[in-house]
Amino acid sequence: MDWMANIVLVGAGLIALSILSSTFAFRFGTPLLLIFLGIGLLAGEDGLGLVFDDAELAYFIGSLALAVILFDSGFGTRVQTLRRAAAPAFVLATIGVLLTTLLVAVAARFLFDLPWLYALLMGAIISSTDAAAVFFLLRAGGVKIYKRVRSMLEVESGSNDPMAIFLTILFIELIISDTTDNVVTSFVQGFGLQMGLGMLAGLIGGNVIVEIINRVRLEEALYPILVMSCALCVYGTTAYFGGSGFLAIYVAGIVAGNRSMKGASGLRRYQQGMTWMAQIVMFLVLGLFITPSELGPVLIPGVLLGLFLIVIGRPFAVLMCLLPFRYDRQTITFNAWVGLRGAVSILLGILPTVMGVEGAEIFLNVAFIMVVTSLLIQGWTIKPAARWLKLNLPLGLGPLERIELELPGNPKHELLIYRVVEESPLVREKTTLPQWARPALVIRNGRSMQPDYAGQLEAGDLVYLFSPPEYTRLLDRLFSQIKSPDHSDKEYFGQFMVNPEAPLAELINSYGWEFTDQYIPPDLTVADFMRDELGGHPVTGDRVPVGNCDLVVRGVHQGRTVTEVGISLLPRKREPAYIRKYRRSTSNLLGRWFRRSRRKTQSGE
Repeated sequence: MDWMANIVLVGAGLIALSILSSTFAFRFGTPLLLIFLGIGLLAGEDGLGLVFDDAELAYFIGSLALAVILFDSGFGTRVQTLRRAAAPAFVLATIGVLLTTLLVAVAARFLFDLPWLYALLMGAIISSTDAAAVFFLLRAGGVKIYKRVRSMLEVESGSNDPMAIFLTILFIELIISDTTDNVVTSFVQGFGLQMGLGMLAGLIGGNVIVEIINRVRLEEALYPILVMSCALCVYGTTAYFGGSGFLAIYVAGIVAGNRSMKGASGLRRYQQGMTWMAQIVMFLVLGLFITPSELGPVLIPGVLLGLFLIVIGRPFAVLMCLLPFRYDRQTITFNAWVGLRGAVSILLGILPTVMGVEGAEIFLNVAFIMVVTSLLIQGWTIKPAARWLKLNLPLGLGPLERIELELPGNPKHELLIYRVVEESPLVREKTTLPQWARPALVIRNGRSMQPDYAGQLEAGDLVYLFSPPEYTRLLDRLFSQIKSPDHSDKEYFGQFMVNPEAPLAELINSYGWEFTDQYIPPDLTVADFMRDELGGHPVTGDRVPVGNCDLVVRGVHQGRTVTEVGISLLPRKREPAYIRKYRRSTSNLLGRWFRRSRRKTQSGE
C-alpha cells in the first residue's frame, strides 16, 4: 500500500510547490503557465524520473479541467461585456481561428514537409488563445486596459476553444479515414451539429441549473458542488449526443452567471479556487506527459513556426476579422499581439495520439515549443505593449478586498475595503467621502473605531464601507494613487466635465465646434449622442470626436447610460476606439424618437 502514500505525497507536493511558486510569477511578471509547466517537466521523466505516458488519462484529466475553467469563465462574463464585444469576439473565435489554422498550415507544410491534412491539423491544434495567461500577466504587471479592449479579449479567449477543438477532431477524422473528398461537407455538417447543439444545450442547461438551485433547500456548502456537478452533466450530455460539450458548458456558465441565483457570491469564491486547482492540475499533467529530450529534432522549425504565428499568422487573422468593425489601430495591434497560446494547445496536441494518428508525437512536441515561444516573447511584452499603445488606464490601487453581499430584499451592494495612501485625494486634498459612501468602520494603527470618532482619514487607514457596484469606480478615484503626471486623470478623461443631460446643440454652440451633421435635434442630450455613437454600449474611457476636441465617457450606469462626460482638449495620442457606423442606423433613430417621446410624457407636454 506504500504506492498510495507515494502518489498522495508527490501529487500534493507538486500542487503546493506550484502555488508557492506563483509568488515569483507575480513579483517578476513571469507567465504563470511557464511556472506550472516547468514544475511538471522537472518532476517528469527527464527530471526527477516520474514516468507518465498514458495519453488517454492525460487527455481526460485535461478535458475535465478545461470544462471547469470554461464554466467559470462564462460564469464571470457579464451581459454588458457580451453586448459590447459579442460581434467582434464571435468573428475572432470562429473565422479568426479558421484563418489562423490555414495560415499556420501553409507555414507548417513548408517547415516540416507535411501532407496538407497533417499541416491543417497542426494549425488547428495551435489556433486558440489562452485567456488565463493574458489576464494574469496584466494583473501581475498592474496594467488596467480600456474596458472595450479587455471585453473583446475576454470573450474571444473564452469562446475560441470549442472552434479549435472542432477543427482538430475534424482533421483527425479525415486523416484516419484517409479521404479528402468531402472536406467542405464534413466541415459544414460538423460545425452546424456541434456548435448548434452546444449552443442550444448551454442555453437550456444554464437555465435549468438556476431553476434547480433556486428551488431546492440544501446546506449552504452543498450549492457550489451541485452547480459544478450540473454543469459537468451539461458538458457530458452534449458531448454524448455529438455536440460541443465545451461550448455548452461555457454558454451554461454565461446564462447562470447573469441570472439571479441563490448563493451566487459564495459560488463565485468557490469557483475561483476550483478554477485555480483545475489549471494547476492540467498544467502539471501536461508537463509530466512531455519528454523534453524528444524535442531536439523539431526545436528549430517549431520555434520558426511559433515566430510565424506571432508575427504574421495571428496579426493577419485579427486584422481581417476586426476591419469591418472599424476599431482603431491600437486596439487591433494589441489584440493581435496578446494572442498567447496555452494549455489548450498542448492538450489538443495529445489528441492525435489518443485517436491513433500515425506519427502523432510531432504534434505534441511542436505545440509545446510554440506555446513556450509565445509565452516567452508575448508574455513578457504585454505590459510594455499596453503602455506603448496607450491602452492602459490611470494607475490606481483599487479596493484591497471586494466582497459581494447577499442581503434580505436582494439589494445589490458590496463590502469594499480600501487602504488610504499618501498620494490619494483624501490625504493630499483633504477630500471627504460623499454621503452615500460613509464608512462602516475605520481601522487605524490596529485599532477599530467608528467613522465619526476617526475624523479626517489618514494615510494607512483601512476603510470598510458598503456601496452599490456602479459607484465603485468613483470610490477608486478617491482612494487612487496617481504616481506621475503622465498618468493623470486629465490625460485620459478630459480637462473639464460637462453635464451629460445638457443639449448637444448648446454645447456645440458654446465651444464653436464645426459639426458634420446637417441637423441636430434640439433635445438630443450629450449622453444620448455619445451612447448612439458608441453603438448603445458605452464604456469608461471611450471617446467621441466633436470638432477639434473629444467627448470622453467618464462614468456609465449598468453598461447603458452615460452618467459623466469630460472634454479633452489635449492633442490626441491615440485614435478614439468608437464605431461610427451606428450614427444613422434605424435603431438609433427609433431610440432617439423614443427618448424624446418619453421626456415629453414626463414633462406633461
